[in-house]
Amino acid sequence: MTDQHPPAPHRVWRVGADIDTDALAPGAYMKFGIDEIARHCLQRVRPDFAAQVQPGDVLVAGPNFGIGSSREQAAAALVRLGVAAVIAPSFNGLYFRNAFNVGLLLLTCAQAETLAEGERITVDPAAGRIGRADGAAPSALHCETVPAFLLEMVRAGGLLNLLKQRQTS
Repeated sequence: MTDQHPPAPHRVWRVGADIDTDALAPGAYMKFGIDEIARHCLQRVRPDFAAQVQPGDVLVAGPNFGIGSSREQAAAALVRLGVAAVIAPSFNGLYFRNAFNVGLLLLTCAQAETLAEGERITVDPAAGRIGRADGAAPSALHCETVPAFLLEMVRAGGLLNLLKQRQTS
């Protein structure tokens, strides 16, 4: 069955370069569950983010997103808030692995920083394409394609969910 409807546009939230895992999952809240950690996600750099982000929104960052510690909660907090994807020119390797393991889509895009706050975009991770819903130039940005096995993890909601699905089928 093919979907005949175009993908819904995602609203862009912007942050800068070098966003570390402590900004995403502040250490002071690590003793609490993911709901509390998510309420404080990015409060140091975007105090309005956790309260105002909507499911399906995307986070666009500068280079080196997810630097710092290896805390899985830094990616899980964004999933809990409903963030559809993070788009950046580069990601910390541990963060990259943790993100896909918890079902968070990451798109590596050299031109990420040309996307504006509040802009509406569509994403096609398999094709490595980000479309601008308003038609601004360039109308499409190219990013690294996401391998099928990683997209399968995202669709399943993370590695554990994917393994559970495979075990029951």
